[in-house]
Amino acid sequence: ELILELKLLADVGLVGYPSVGKSSLIASVSDARPEIADYHFTTLTPVLGVVQTDYEKSFVIADIPGLIEGAADGVGLGHDFLRHIERTKLILHLVDAAGIEGRNPVEDYKKINVELKKYSEKLSNRTQILVANKIDLPESQEYLPLLQQLADNEGIKFFAISAVTHEGLEDLMNYVGTWLDEHADEFNYNEISDDI
Repeated sequence: ELILELKLLADVGLVGYPSVGKSSLIASVSDARPEIADYHFTTLTPVLGVVQTDYEKSFVIADIPGLIEGAADGVGLGHDFLRHIERTKLILHLVDAAGIEGRNPVEDYKKINVELKKYSEKLSNRTQILVANKIDLPESQEYLPLLQQLADNEGIKFFAISAVTHEGLEDLMNYVGTWLDEHADEFNYNEISDDI
């Protein structure tokens, strides 16, 4: 009996709770056209997009379907989703800066990282960039300083964007492209997930 498991190869993985704007982001920065709708788990399979940066280089970004609390234990489609992050070089951790649906983006960030650590210690140590989306909404002004402080405390880069208005997207994608170039020699896809 043989079980084959597909794991996507992408340079960058987008993670975050459902409805934080991952599909909108990948649609805004690439030619990928994921389904975008106002309900949870619109995306049920990972979507790959190629981002062309302004200095004529490109990288592959994967829209990983929304994670939820308990994903590492298989809640929802947790394992189906998490395995696709294993071989990414960089994680863009997307949060809803406006706190739509009464969510707290700071707590969401922490809960998702708990799931990543429970699934794989190595994955939890992967470089992350905290990305606050939906800054076009006035409610985001309450959380932006808290998210900046969170990023400072975690020692990670922070970007505030709007996938809808495209504010901040160019700066984010250019930074990601530069980071990937600078760290290109550090990755061996076979070693990235050899203990998982």
